[in-house]
Amino acid sequence: MDKNAFFLKKEGLVKDSLQVLVVAAEASPYANVGGFSRVVEALSKALVKTGCDVRVFTPKFGFLDEGKFKTKMVLEGLQVPTGDENTPYLICNVKSHKLPSGVTTYFLENMEYYEKRANVYGYSDDPTRWALLSRGALEFLKNISKSLDKETQAFKPKLIHCNDWHTGILANYLKEEYDDSSELEGISTLFTIHNLRFQGLFDPRNISELDFDDGKSQIAPFFSDELSHQNFMKRGIIYSDAVNTVSQTYSREILTPDFGEGLDRLLVEVRGKLYGVLNGLDTDSFNPETDKLIERNFSINSLDNRVFNKVSLQKEFGLKELENKPLLGFVGRLDQQKGVDLVITCIHYLIKEFGVQFVQVGGGDTDTVQKLKELKERFPDNVGLHPLPNFTLPRLFFAGCDIILYPSRFEPCGIVQLEAMRYGAIPVVRKVGGLADSVSNFDPNTMRGTGFVFDDYDVISFYGQLVRAVETYRHKTIWRTIQKNAMGEDFSWVKSAKDYLKLYNRTIEFHSKVNPEENIPVY
Repeated sequence: MDKNAFFLKKEGLVKDSLQVLVVAAEASPYANVGGFSRVVEALSKALVKTGCDVRVFTPKFGFLDEGKFKTKMVLEGLQVPTGDENTPYLICNVKSHKLPSGVTTYFLENMEYYEKRANVYGYSDDPTRWALLSRGALEFLKNISKSLDKETQAFKPKLIHCNDWHTGILANYLKEEYDDSSELEGISTLFTIHNLRFQGLFDPRNISELDFDDGKSQIAPFFSDELSHQNFMKRGIIYSDAVNTVSQTYSREILTPDFGEGLDRLLVEVRGKLYGVLNGLDTDSFNPETDKLIERNFSINSLDNRVFNKVSLQKEFGLKELENKPLLGFVGRLDQQKGVDLVITCIHYLIKEFGVQFVQVGGGDTDTVQKLKELKERFPDNVGLHPLPNFTLPRLFFAGCDIILYPSRFEPCGIVQLEAMRYGAIPVVRKVGGLADSVSNFDPNTMRGTGFVFDDYDVISFYGQLVRAVETYRHKTIWRTIQKNAMGEDFSWVKSAKDYLKLYNRTIEFHSKVNPEENIPVY
């Protein structure tokens, strides 16, 4: 038995029969759009190490490489009810693949809604696709005894872990459509909010009264226009036995109008079942001592080797190879949430006054890309851009940049700052959401702290901490201390998995004690 599993079992967090099905629209390594998919993979892997039987349920997209990930059929001809009289069922298959980590993934196979699609998201019928995933997961469990695979037949989860708006409707289906199903009796639901802003194919802040969903009406049929106006996020919050966000601070922030995205009143009403669990980091994969995607491996005790990665990154972007010049970086989506407008404004002045270098990787908003290109034209010797998504280049960023920028307007958790600190890149962040929970402001009096933190979302506050970071960088002994502080932080999924186990047990307890009808808020 894994030593972590032994101690968790001793603490009573792991029951011998604790089985969990994680349902998500994407899961690494099969489908990667953002950090969400990596969270699903890493959390499942960490939970399996504790002794839990955790399995993932996700769509089988057409781009899945079945040569690399060999799947096997476990349930054929699964009939998923649609609620539509003309087309009462959609026929699906369920296939499986087991990763070396021990995590089994079940794929819902449907030609029309998954295999013919080139992308995970971005289709007008996305609500239908995610309703199919949610109800397909329940039908899979309902018919699991008919599986062709004995290991699958033995899987009887006590809890379904749903993720973001795409699967929020699953708990609604379970309580309204399957309340008399003996096969699904006793299954509890946990709903994780990764980002409250995204609630469907509509702007939750500007929804019309005609399209407003109170969350308590009957779920619309798959092919009805009404389904696209029903708020899956709201329904996940209402009907799930417990709800959590991916950081403690964000779980408190969303109770306010500034961060609640129109759901703050509802969240205040159900706050008794609302929790925050900070995301972790896959420290096996993100390890500067073994990472094959960086120029030179290093550790907290061999930081002198880190400079080879800085030089490699400068070469990559055609910048002068200046070992002692501060190299700042931004990794992530180019959108307003991430505070890119502050970055562009402040970098302009930092280059003029301090001659810093700046590199960027990540795609997004076209207007932002244009502004970055204008910055590059103004300072061609100081700026390097890669305004497109890239899943390998960020490793060299973390290993080569001196400073990573993350001045978000809001941030449910954020993974970039965790990855950066793991590789000795010091973050400059706004004190919000998961950034507040993971980065501590450096105090020169105590020599404690892992980064530079500001409060207000404005240029002056951000610029002040940037100048402080750049000036501190000149003092190599102090800078080395901050790097060691950051690299010494433990953000492994072991701790987060332990917190999720506590939440799983609490969710199961809530389900056993609460009458489902009494659990629906009046709001």
